[in-house]
Amino acid sequence: MTSGYTYRGAGVDIEAGDALVEAIKPAAKATLRPGVIGGLGGFGALFDLKAAGYDDPLLVSSTDGVGTKLKIAIAADIHDTVGQDLVAMCVNDLVVQGAEPLFFLDYFASSRLRVAAAAAVIQGIARGCEIAGCALIGGETAEMPGLYQDGDYDLAGFVVGAVERSKLLTGADVAPGDLLIGIASSGIHSNGYSLVRRIVEGEGYDYSGPSPVEDGRTLAETLLTPTKIYVKGPLAAHKQGLVKAFAHITGSGIIGNLPRVLPEGAAAEVDAARWAWAPVFGWLQQAGRLDAAELANTFNCGLGMIAVVARDKADEALRVLAAAGETVGVVGRIVERKGEARTTVIGPAGSWGQDKTWVVS
Repeated sequence: MTSGYTYRGAGVDIEAGDALVEAIKPAAKATLRPGVIGGLGGFGALFDLKAAGYDDPLLVSSTDGVGTKLKIAIAADIHDTVGQDLVAMCVNDLVVQGAEPLFFLDYFASSRLRVAAAAAVIQGIARGCEIAGCALIGGETAEMPGLYQDGDYDLAGFVVGAVERSKLLTGADVAPGDLLIGIASSGIHSNGYSLVRRIVEGEGYDYSGPSPVEDGRTLAETLLTPTKIYVKGPLAAHKQGLVKAFAHITGSGIIGNLPRVLPEGAAAEVDAARWAWAPVFGWLQQAGRLDAAELANTFNCGLGMIAVVARDKADEALRVLAAAGETVGVVGRIVERKGEARTTVIGPAGSWGQDKTWVVS
């Protein structure tokens, strides 16, 4: 009698999945916080909002991925940073509504489970959860041969947070005269990597070659700098009543994200001369010959988060954010909207690699 088919023979290794769960349990345990009930391994994860200290909470949820930045991690065989990217992209979207991230779940899918690489990714997720103050309480690991190319994997994250009903940030009270406080990014974060990869490949750069902007690092290591997690400082400023709105600067850049928190009748003016961007953006601009419009509509350009504050609270907001370790500065203002443009970025000659004064809206 010939031997029958097996799940392992079809490309799915149950034992590898079990080994991964055991490998990541210590990392997940380190993220526990008040409100968590139980641990990894159950069919569902439980969380007690009352134990977390809430009286009249609204739940806020967000889901996201890391995008094609994963292609660089896979090509360079560097897997310990993209987990933080995943957490950051989710929790930063909660912060803009004044919500505290409470718990996180991840989804890791590949053609064939490589335990060491997967464990590095999920340990990075746990590290991101520690920074954000939320618990990693569950997830899913899937092997799907035939759907993914061998060696590839994909990530998705899901976070749930809470905010007291009376503290929800909506941006409804944003008004002309308010100021914009820019909070520095750690680099490219996790958006625009299809363009980044096109520049690298089109201009003949090597991910394993030396970084053009950082001594002692490879290009891949520079490009894989993890997304900054904006929880401690922004929430501290919000709890003190210093902020009217936050904008998380992700895909579609400064131009596309600031309007999302502005009420009708309000527009934002941003002065590109008011902050210094990380050298990686200057390299991208030069290598890719990018104009200001492409930059402002694609990348965070050095500002991962922008806060809208009343003019009389700006100094205190700057102090609180800086005390939490953020690099901050006033980068613009809110004005009355008079045309179609919701956000305008203005730069003098020389800024963002442009040879003359420019305006993007």
